[in-house]
Amino acid sequence: MMSLLAWLLMAALAGAAPERAQKPKLVVVIVADQFRYDYLTRFRADYKEGLHTLLEKGAVFTNAYFEHFPTVTAIGHSAILTGATPSVSGIIGNDWYDRETSTQVTSVSDPAVSNVGGSGGGGASPRRLLVSTVGDEMKIASGGRSCVIGVSLKDRAAILMAGHLADAAYWYEGSSGRFVTSTYYRSHLPDWVVQFNSTAAGQYKGAQWLGRKLPDDERAYSALVATPFGNDLLEAFAEAAVKNEELGSREATDLFAISFSSNDYVGHQYGPDAAEVRDISIETDQAIGKLFRFLDQQIGGRNILYVFTADHGVAPMPEGSAGRGIPGGRMPAGVIQTTVQAALAKRFGEGKWILSPSEHSLYLNRPLIREKKLSIAEVCGAAREAIEGIPRVFRVYTGEQLASRAMYEDLVGRRVLNGHHTSRGADIYILLEPYWMFGRSGTTHGTAYSYDAHVPIILMGPGIRPGRYDQTVTLNDLAPTLSSLLDVEPPSGSVGRVLTEALLSR
Repeated sequence: MMSLLAWLLMAALAGAAPERAQKPKLVVVIVADQFRYDYLTRFRADYKEGLHTLLEKGAVFTNAYFEHFPTVTAIGHSAILTGATPSVSGIIGNDWYDRETSTQVTSVSDPAVSNVGGSGGGGASPRRLLVSTVGDEMKIASGGRSCVIGVSLKDRAAILMAGHLADAAYWYEGSSGRFVTSTYYRSHLPDWVVQFNSTAAGQYKGAQWLGRKLPDDERAYSALVATPFGNDLLEAFAEAAVKNEELGSREATDLFAISFSSNDYVGHQYGPDAAEVRDISIETDQAIGKLFRFLDQQIGGRNILYVFTADHGVAPMPEGSAGRGIPGGRMPAGVIQTTVQAALAKRFGEGKWILSPSEHSLYLNRPLIREKKLSIAEVCGAAREAIEGIPRVFRVYTGEQLASRAMYEDLVGRRVLNGHHTSRGADIYILLEPYWMFGRSGTTHGTAYSYDAHVPIILMGPGIRPGRYDQTVTLNDLAPTLSSLLDVEPPSGSVGRVLTEALLSR
């Protein structure tokens, strides 16, 4: 018979909480801009370094999707570390028409700040982001002891991942070949950034990639972003940032967000089936591998939690689709705006009826509508009727429809609804049929379809259970998952869930 003491001991052990996973010293969020999920599988045999390590040792989510429209850089980067959809975050595109100022604005443009370290001009900040990020919550929870930094070739990528309370965000200015910031963060560049800028971009003058040679002069600074050299430059800058800012050396966990933008520039130009895209994917694997080796030596791999993902996918070239017998093509430039302008002028009288330049998101002239004593609903209805008569238009949504949820209750409809912000959103949204696009050359992204919305999510490091996870998840799940691992409040606009299936017992 079991003794009372032994029974009590076993009961205590059975009820004891599992040992808590040690918090990482550093969270590293790596984004490859325009990296479709299938780049992991199509080029798998060519990956030998960073992506290979992630695929072998990480928790790999094979069916991760963005749940918003349009699928573009600013929205994707904002969603990753806020967990919010555009309907809440206020980041509804790379740029949009601002009704208050009657101007086109970008997701990070800020007239109250100025460029620091570059050629001058307007600066950028996260002030248009209406919600907090994981980094913001880390800063709050640690009393400011956590260090949060974002870096990228693009301002919107660095800023929207880093958040409001970041210690710094740095991005690349192609005209000068320098990494810059804005007065939102600091009045001058740190000495280490100045030193880095003095030589880094210049080494790529005359460099060659796949038979293409960069200019031998300062024009190389802007040209290099559309080659793997842009990612190499960013990786070197990331190493300098980790070393000089002493990331991963504090009592509180630090966060470092890195977005490799060159994949996007190459992808737009050549399309997902091109040799250039395969090559830059392999080069990205090598750049991430180099970063891993550096971080392992600097901090120790067991102390780092890694996230790898992308901000959106991309469509194949329409000409390539046609060659395969798959539907797809290019919408004639200006046809949407011309059709709507003509229809509204004919029905309601002359005037400039559209104030925004976009073909897929129209902002109507509301002062003109009021002047003519019309309602938004009747003008939007007339515009919608005209657009629906254009071949290859799949659906048309109006802001009023979305506000009242009078829409198609399917996946596409939900993603459009998630992308509409009540005060900032457009009056009319136009979706083309799958594989049809606006644009005369190259390829693009932005639709609600899977080829633009399906991207990787890989988690690796302390607290993560490696393996393959085939259930459908959203990119909005990343922020609450990181928040749970770090024991901080989820960001204010987070709508995702914790990916508990990939977490070790805590």
